[in-house]
Amino acid sequence: MRLDLPERGRVAWSAVRWALAAAVVALGLTLFALTIKEAPGGTNMPFDHWYGNWRAMLVVSAVFTLFVIGFARPRRRVEWRNAGIYTAFLVSLFTEMFGIPLTVYLLAPLLGLPPAAFGMNESHLWAFLLARVGLLPLSVGVYVVMLLSVALIALGVGLVAVGWATVYRGRGGLVTSGIYRYLRHPQYLGLILIVLAFNIQWPTLPTLVMAPLLILAYLALARREDRELAARF
Repeated sequence: MRLDLPERGRVAWSAVRWALAAAVVALGLTLFALTIKEAPGGTNMPFDHWYGNWRAMLVVSAVFTLFVIGFARPRRRVEWRNAGIYTAFLVSLFTEMFGIPLTVYLLAPLLGLPPAAFGMNESHLWAFLLARVGLLPLSVGVYVVMLLSVALIALGVGLVAVGWATVYRGRGGLVTSGIYRYLRHPQYLGLILIVLAFNIQWPTLPTLVMAPLLILAYLALARREDRELAARF
């Protein structure tokens, strides 16, 4: 069957979105594999080797931002506002994850430690705090944090991608099949799960502040869309 130009564009953009989803999952699995490789033998990457990696910061920020914009498809002002806050969340997160660890610089003196004490593993702050209070060894805490966060990221990405694919097949009509039979807003739920996952994996002061704002913003947007759909259909 021959596709007209608009249809070809839809198919091409669909392929781009699935590629972005695959890239996001691949990045998460790569970070998980790096942690698994480094943690057991005490070969944790030190502070000065882990941070200052601006190339990684730019690449990861770009991939996740394109993923959010590509799948969320913001059109109205409120949608662009939420996408902007989400982008700020991601850039702030990855700046601290790979570039300059502002939260570590603020936290380390309170714990009586130099910032250089926070290598890659110690910078998983929930794992570090669990080890600090004697609940789990650091390596075990890192595994737990990474397993939980990567699983949530994968689930979130899956919800966003599958939700978009279902709407795509609906071609503008009211969608009640597939995942929408069980969830009214799988894409927003997926975005929220990704926010929670990153705050488990690599908590920072800015992202901990922005997380509840993002969650409330997407809950409000979901309620607004419910009212619009009720009036339309």
